Amino acid sequence: MQLNVLTLPGDGIGVEVTREAVRVLEAVCRKFQHTVKLTEGLLGGIAIHKTGQAMPPQTAELALDADATLMGAVGLPEFDEAPPERRPEKGLLGIRKILGVYANLRPVRAYKALIDSSPLKNHLVEGTDLIIVRELNGGIYYGTPRGISGEGEEERGTNTMTYTRAEIARVCRMAFNLARQRRKKLTSVDKSNVLETSQLWRRVAVEVAAGFPDVTLEHILVDNCAMQLVLNPKRFDVLVMENMFGDILSDEGAVLAGSIGMLPSASIGERKPNGAWVGLYEPVHGSAPDIAGQNKANPLGAIGSVAAMLEYSFGLTAEAAVVNHAIESVLNAGKVTADLKPAGAPLTTAQVGEAVCAAL
Repeated sequence: MQLNVLTLPGDGIGVEVTREAVRVLEAVCRKFQHTVKLTEGLLGGIAIHKTGQAMPPQTAELALDADATLMGAVGLPEFDEAPPERRPEKGLLGIRKILGVYANLRPVRAYKALIDSSPLKNHLVEGTDLIIVRELNGGIYYGTPRGISGEGEEERGTNTMTYTRAEIARVCRMAFNLARQRRKKLTSVDKSNVLETSQLWRRVAVEVAAGFPDVTLEHILVDNCAMQLVLNPKRFDVLVMENMFGDILSDEGAVLAGSIGMLPSASIGERKPNGAWVGLYEPVHGSAPDIAGQNKANPLGAIGSVAAMLEYSFGLTAEAAVVNHAIESVLNAGKVTADLKPAGAPLTTAQVGEAVCAAL
């Protein structure tokens, strides 16, 4: 197979972790005799510097032409006080919208080798294996009206959370299908005791559940879910939730995995004519400008995102399994970066990438 992949390294440590993810992608393609065509584009702060836009039109064209897109991270401190339309994150929201990816899949797994890396007690974390499905194209991040208006004491910030029945139904169907392939339990997260959008969300989730009689559906309020993720994470299999809730709770999953650098993600849209999912793949972590350029960043979340890309956009499940197994082998050998608190000297970003390639 030929894999046509766009890379968007972005800002900060995104450049470093993407480099190692691409190294692993090329290694697994050699192993399985695939060819990979790599194209690189601009997104985020670096794109603003070079083109004046967080997502230049050329990047959008490259993304639409590619079979899959692998992203690093976006964000630079110099833009922290800039208005939303001038921030690097505008490019991230834009690329998601252009590709039409509406379901963000964030697996959270507690590897045995990393049990001691979590601040939680071992018996709480051990055995955790869940997927958070975050709706990605709607909710408060995209709703209108929005903005800051007025002056003085009357200055007001406005954001609007809005969802249509169709937006809720399609992400719920994605989550039910995932749950059907796993332990057949789906938890729908909402705030239906307060929010009308959540009341609609719960009603639509129940309606979609009728088409999946083999999957058990439960509902949980978002505040209780946040607590249960640290008290009893093993109770969860697949969780589905709206955009902002998913943004917050999936980052909480880093406590279970030992480091946010461990978390991959896959943003999935509709199927292409060849049956492959439209996909944007990226680690969950940010650009971490405090360690950028120091060869310290953990690349395993980015490498795990390559495994997700192989599985979802190319249907290469054996290749994905090999990458995931290589990650686990590296963890078991203690060949990790400083964030995972190794017993010996920590490895560099590049050394971890080399170790994963060797384990393939």
